[in-house]
Amino acid sequence: MKKNLKGLSLAELRNFVESLGEKKYRAGQLFSWLYAKGAQSFDEMSDISKEFRETLKRSASILNLQTAAKDISQDGTIKFLFKLEDGMAVESVLIPPDQQSPGFEKRLTLCVSTQVGCPLDCKFCATGAMGFTRNLTAGEIVDQVIQSQRQSDRRISNVVFMGMGEPMLNYENVIKSVALLNDDRGLNIGARHITISTAGYADKIRQFADEKIPVKLALSLHSLDQAKRASIMPITKKYSVEELIESMIFYYRKTRRRPTFEYIVFDGFNDTPDDAKALIALSKRIPCKINLIPFHSIDFMHTAGFAADLHAASPQQMEAFAQVLRRSDMTVLVRNSSGKDIQAACGQLAVTQGEKVL
Repeated sequence: MKKNLKGLSLAELRNFVESLGEKKYRAGQLFSWLYAKGAQSFDEMSDISKEFRETLKRSASILNLQTAAKDISQDGTIKFLFKLEDGMAVESVLIPPDQQSPGFEKRLTLCVSTQVGCPLDCKFCATGAMGFTRNLTAGEIVDQVIQSQRQSDRRISNVVFMGMGEPMLNYENVIKSVALLNDDRGLNIGARHITISTAGYADKIRQFADEKIPVKLALSLHSLDQAKRASIMPITKKYSVEELIESMIFYYRKTRRRPTFEYIVFDGFNDTPDDAKALIALSKRIPCKINLIPFHSIDFMHTAGFAADLHAASPQQMEAFAQVLRRSDMTVLVRNSSGKDIQAACGQLAVTQGEKVL
């Protein structure tokens, strides 16, 4: 079987070229073509001899994600449906910045997926309603950036692991993909511009802190009340709210980086004065940032039960909630609903026409 080179580190490429009887410098050439230049085939590698290219064709391959669909929102957000080699599919979202924000012309964010589906069944998330099929490889994660960049006239500056799937359940491939994205000989995306989001695997958060992976961490929190959070995020039954917060405190003490807490605001559920007090108390325990996120309908997944009873807080309610937090000197950002009209906003990613793309 031919070896897929996309997703291999420089060290792994060195081992591969040496196994072919080639010199180590060939690995650097391959690394540059794969990641810095986004080559889709060996024929594009113009500074590599024809003889070596023919050798590569016999022994290796470059597996590329195929763009099966591309939807463009009225606000400029672009959603890609990428077909994988086995026929499965994932979505990625290219998000332009608010044009009123400072330095907007230098920022373009890609939200990438880490799994086909997700096993966590969070009640507000369309991906969870899909169920889980498999983890993505490091190459499939990185190639979402490469293929999206090929279709953008602006450089992707930021990558957020907030798409389909739970990154901490695919830890090794996610961390490997982070290293490939960050490498200045390749895609060269700065560590401060990469964010990994988790629904709350306390053990993996501690591992992430111990390994001092130099990227940002975000936690999908949504409630500090054990019963409330468990009702919308079943993972809370495995890792309690307090255990989760202790792991985030451990992360801060180890890395000295402020985590971000993501908080979808539901009408009458987690937007009460008591909920605000709990967040304010949390900010006294750990320096942090709060992202308040609108709830986006996932009715297209035909949800039932508790999930069907969740409703979005109004913009006025969200702003009032934010002001309560800000009066206690908390750093609070109220997020926009980028891509809502193409089902690309937070919580809306799902392959709804079956898990395979034919």
